[in-house]
Amino acid sequence: MIQRRLTRPPSRFWSVALRWWYRVLVLIDPLVRERYRAFGLGITVELVVPGRVSGRPRSVLLGLLRVGDRMYLGHPNGDMAWTRNFEAAGRAELRIRGLPPLAVRPIRLPPGPERDAVLRVTWRQQPFPGNVFYFLARDHIRAVGTYFRLEAVAS
Repeated sequence: MIQRRLTRPPSRFWSVALRWWYRVLVLIDPLVRERYRAFGLGITVELVVPGRVSGRPRSVLLGLLRVGDRMYLGHPNGDMAWTRNFEAAGRAELRIRGLPPLAVRPIRLPPGPERDAVLRVTWRQQPFPGNVFYFLARDHIRAVGTYFRLEAVAS
């Protein structure tokens, strides 16, 4: 029996809502970084990746998703500057509070079971209110989200 995959087209509403959500996060980034560095912040990690054009290190705070023993990063609204930089550089430094930095490379997830599993854990592992937001936007995220499996590389 052939299984059909029912996917909905991207949502204009969620595309705009996610852009606004991330604009708010950029505005509060200095406060979040201060808290993260002092105490940690749930699943938050810091990814440092060289810029595509400048080559200068760029830092972004992200939610590290885990499925089994694998680690994933992504953006629910598709490619952003950090995802393009990460893919172009082919490696970055992952900083998990309290642990030594880890050199990682991105493996972009195509549609399929692995990506679906990552999307499902997104709204279970994200802290409130992100978990609710991602759950409500799940069809849009399934249509356009960009996600990477992280593989450790020798420094």
